[in-house]
Amino acid sequence: MDSLITIIPLSNDYSRPVAELILPIQRNEFNVPITLTDQPDLLDLEAAYFDPGGHFWGAFAGEELAGTIGLLAPATGPPFGVIRKMFVKKEYRGAPWRIAQQLLTTLIAYSRDSGMEDLYLGTISRMHAAHRFYERNGFIRLEKENLPPAFPRMAVDDVFYHLPLLSSKPAEL
Repeated sequence: MDSLITIIPLSNDYSRPVAELILPIQRNEFNVPITLTDQPDLLDLEAAYFDPGGHFWGAFAGEELAGTIGLLAPATGPPFGVIRKMFVKKEYRGAPWRIAQQLLTTLIAYSRDSGMEDLYLGTISRMHAAHRFYERNGFIRLEKENLPPAFPRMAVDDVFYHLPLLSSKPAEL
């Protein structure tokens, strides 16, 4: 099914479909008390992700937006990236689609090519499958005190991960 998935950069033209994919997963599936107002990056993907040197991708199954992933590039400190908005519609998770893996592999390759040395992310404790996924991909859990000072924390995040790009092997599809 990998060949049926297309991953492309998403401009502001996709802000509405991105929000329509992400908000129900956050609120209905994982009971995260978060709104679109709490996530201004969803309203302006270009300013939040592309302008500062990051990126934002969507995975399409045919014409349907099935998953997203964003890369923030904080301007201060050593070159690192922050993974945001990694969500896949329930019916496209796991085999045979492998959308999450394809999105993450795309982001890691872009991060390495851009000279980033580390990747970080925050998530919530109830997203156990996401924890296993990141750990299978070489991410190491860390305490919030060990995050870089420029790490942009979301209020709902309570679990954090780090991937040292210089010492980890490239993610495989």
